[in-house]
Amino acid sequence: MENRRLGRTGHLSTVVTFGAIAIGKQEDDQEAADRAVELVLRHGVNHIDIAPGYGVAMERLAPWMPEIRHRVFLGAKTGKRTRDEAWTNIEECMKRLGVDGFDLFQHHSIGTMEELDKITAPGGALEALIELREQGGTKWLGITGHGPDAPTVHLEALRRFDFDTVMFPVSATIFRNADYRRSAEALFAEAMRKDVGVQAIKMLARGGWGGHEREHPVWYDPHREQQEIDSALWWQLSQPVHTAPSTGSLALLPKILNAAERFRPLGQSEQREIVDSQRPPYPEPGLGILPAT
Repeated sequence: MENRRLGRTGHLSTVVTFGAIAIGKQEDDQEAADRAVELVLRHGVNHIDIAPGYGVAMERLAPWMPEIRHRVFLGAKTGKRTRDEAWTNIEECMKRLGVDGFDLFQHHSIGTMEELDKITAPGGALEALIELREQGGTKWLGITGHGPDAPTVHLEALRRFDFDTVMFPVSATIFRNADYRRSAEALFAEAMRKDVGVQAIKMLARGGWGGHEREHPVWYDPHREQQEIDSALWWQLSQPVHTAPSTGSLALLPKILNAAERFRPLGQSEQREIVDSQRPPYPEPGLGILPAT
């Protein structure tokens, strides 16, 4: 699997990060989690994304930490917005995972200017992350977010603070939305200028569920077939991104790893064809996915 330099962190991350949300469901036992971890390690994945809100993912991953901590780039997050709440959350993350620090610690789900204002205000969560870095508990700081305004919000975040990484949705289906695409391209340019690592989420998003029962444990309707996954992931990795966290569906993980190992960069015409071919069964306003036309 290809490795890319994650901006100024210098880490050569595999193009697919293990999204540990996939092992966070209570109904899945430790054996299922172990099989998933073994699978990603066999494929050479060297970057893990996790958050305290991902169910029991930390408890499932904790038994692996003594063996693999030294050879994976560990990125964690807090969804808390004040300094004190975030600091408590950070301590909980360390305890649950059984680690004494992280490679990357991030603000989780900052998708509006209101949320950005909260974390950057006096007494906001950013103070806790800065303290964590000063104390040696993390090397790098980042910001993550979902939603149609995420690129615009993250661009403003980079103006307010020198974050080392960003994480936001990048998918061909979402890029049908011209406003979103322009905002994302502006963020790409600023990230490149500042040598900020870019992590791309929602790799398989093809639309919303339209009120129907979810067939996979993700809040968007994902591509399922190998050919569709190839196109979606190859398109995503042909953008100026460094790594892409895998989805919350364990069933799709083998296909994602398969596609990643066979990745080839797509030309501009191929990229346009993939974007133009997207026909979401249902729109997803929460991601800026427009109705099919």
